[in-house]
Amino acid sequence: MLEIAFRRVESVAVLDLTGNINIDSANLIEKIGWCLENGYPDILCNFENINLVDYAGLSVLAIAFKNVENHKGRIKLSGVAGHIKNIFSLMCLDRIVEMCDEEKQAVSSFKEDQIISEIKKKKLRRRFRRLPLDIKVEFKAKDKNEEFSRGKVANLSGVGLLVVADKLYPLNEMLEVKLLLSQKTGVLEIQAKVAWLVRMELQPQFYPGMGLEFYQLEPSLQKKIVEFVERNLPSGCNI
Repeated sequence: MLEIAFRRVESVAVLDLTGNINIDSANLIEKIGWCLENGYPDILCNFENINLVDYAGLSVLAIAFKNVENHKGRIKLSGVAGHIKNIFSLMCLDRIVEMCDEEKQAVSSFKEDQIISEIKKKKLRRRFRRLPLDIKVEFKAKDKNEEFSRGKVANLSGVGLLVVADKLYPLNEMLEVKLLLSQKTGVLEIQAKVAWLVRMELQPQFYPGMGLEFYQLEPSLQKKIVEFVERNLPSGCNI
């Protein structure tokens, strides 16, 4: 079985891995789940003592990475041997998870990512204000033969919307959205990506729900949405 030693470096959970990652390495999924549940969203896996990652091991890693993503966490690898990097490249896992040469570099990169994320959030908040709403919306998975599901829009901005609905999709799923803001605008047909899932303990009033981020939205369409938001916001509202 894969050996896993936990230690903390600043706010990052570092998992020192020893052995092979294969069909007997489900304890890695469990350990990463433990980190997420205990307040460690930033996880660094130290691969310096990993000798082999086989096909079953790749599946283990994919499940672990997805779990981190679903919890809005971040995971990185350090000390990955060249032959393992080649395997990751062949399976396109190098596009999903960041690999750093040294632990110090990886820990610092978590800080840099957080700073960049906060800057982006501030810029979006300044540029796009949110309008609380209670209107119907229809959506379905893009390019799939299925019926449109229905829900309600809890709030809307120029970059996305919060949908409350029984039918939810996983993170990063591309959706087709139909939205009627007014008779003047008509039905807006929009592509959107699932950016986050509402957590009951944090936003019970919007549960079950999902945050959708507009994808490749045409400037003219975005202008209509922004104008609708600005026109309907109460005077002096800065949300």
